[in-house]
Amino acid sequence: MHPNNAKAKLKAGGTVIGTYVRHPDTGLAEILCYLGYDFLLFDGEHAPIGERECENLARVCELTGVTSIARVPTNQPWMIGRHLDTGIQGIQVPMVNSAAEAEAAMRAAKYAPVGARGLAGARAANYAQLLPFSYPAHIAKSNAESMLIVQVETPASIDALPEIVKVPEIDVIFIGPTDLSLSLGHPGDFKHPEVQDAFNRIIAIVEKSDKALGVLAANTEASLEWRAKGARYIMSVFEAIMGPAIRQYLKTVRE
Repeated sequence: MHPNNAKAKLKAGGTVIGTYVRHPDTGLAEILCYLGYDFLLFDGEHAPIGERECENLARVCELTGVTSIARVPTNQPWMIGRHLDTGIQGIQVPMVNSAAEAEAAMRAAKYAPVGARGLAGARAANYAQLLPFSYPAHIAKSNAESMLIVQVETPASIDALPEIVKVPEIDVIFIGPTDLSLSLGHPGDFKHPEVQDAFNRIIAIVEKSDKALGVLAANTEASLEWRAKGARYIMSVFEAIMGPAIRQYLKTVRE
């Protein structure tokens, strides 16, 4: 596994900025890498991106040192392991509602003695072709460099959060604002008092832990607001940034 620059930046107390990618196109990913993001998140939960696509997308990120992260569809050990075997440097797990589920994600993402990830000479291990090859060295490097992000998206996950943050090897507690607002009965209404209260509860718990706070922010204003609240893993949807810029360009040029 290549050095994980986003993880190193977080561990040094910095903030990382990334974008959500739902298109399995390597050319698009390469352009986004050159724009200067710290990480790209390839979404397998709400987009058709699987392990095969992640293998090529990871190769693209390696060209520029941008951290590659895959959001898996669900918290299953085989799925997490297969994505990491592609060379992807981080796993983001949706709908983590208990400390037991967080522990299961951690065990799937890390090799023994930390976890229980299955070991193979896959792409993440350079197919065991770089000699002299050492499985113990590969295990140590993978455990150190891989990132684990768990999503808080329901009232149950907020209630369990004081225990979730105690699970070792989790790097980021990520607020999934859309599903969280939906689960509270206010879909998409991030300013609703109940949704704001939920956000504040999460912030208060995470800031007392050794985890970084992560969030999906719609635009520049929202990103700055979340950064002021302590978020250090900030992700946007690139279409949400690209769309207004292109519309403004077209409007200006056509007038």
